[in-house]
Amino acid sequence: MPILQQVMEADLERLALDQIIPSLLDVGFFYVDNFLGELVGDFVLDQVKEMHNSGVLHEGQLAATGRPGSVSGISKRKIRGDKIAWVSGVESGCEAISFLLTLIDKLISLCMGRLGKSIIRERSKAMVACYPGNGAGYVKHVDNPNSDGRCVTCIYYLNKNWNTKEHGGILRIFPMGKSYVADIEPLFDRLLFFWSDRRNPHEVQPSYSTRYAITVWYFDSEERAEAKRRFRNLTATTQQERSTP
Repeated sequence: MPILQQVMEADLERLALDQIIPSLLDVGFFYVDNFLGELVGDFVLDQVKEMHNSGVLHEGQLAATGRPGSVSGISKRKIRGDKIAWVSGVESGCEAISFLLTLIDKLISLCMGRLGKSIIRERSKAMVACYPGNGAGYVKHVDNPNSDGRCVTCIYYLNKNWNTKEHGGILRIFPMGKSYVADIEPLFDRLLFFWSDRRNPHEVQPSYSTRYAITVWYFDSEERAEAKRRFRNLTATTQQERSTP
């Protein structure tokens, strides 16, 4: 094994065992700065900007809508104002993003078996997101309010020279049962971890400058399997009802 790879894996193991796991179990979230370093972070940022500039990003969707573009008569953009694209990392022009995902996967693999009862064996594709800087944000919500399997949310930020007093865009976490909030600035090369369920309601405050991030969700295998089973049953029931005269 190359020496550089040995050093990198040792660093990732220390980060996972000494910081990520204790922080998730204690307060429910953790972030690390200078995760990739400026050179590699710049490559990731360039690829995300290229996706944005080429029109690949589209308006983020809500889990449930009353009618197109609204939720109970409220404009979707008042709830969620980002533009997104889903990538696996194998696409052309996503090589640096793929490298980032590989490192995050490695960190999560080092945490497996140490995060309570959660058994993590898979994750989502990466969601590349941009808040366009027009005051858009995302109202307070929970990533996984209904046991869909999402266990850990990981967000990598890509915003250079970010000034929250001028640009806004803070991710505010409201830890369940706590008397405090946690304000996470979306700073370049910062990687954030937090529980995806009701333990961590959170919001993205209005952003007044272009704000980039990449998010992936890691699934608890048992909860994910149960969620898929519920979906199959619901789909079968719905099809049966439609076919009944």
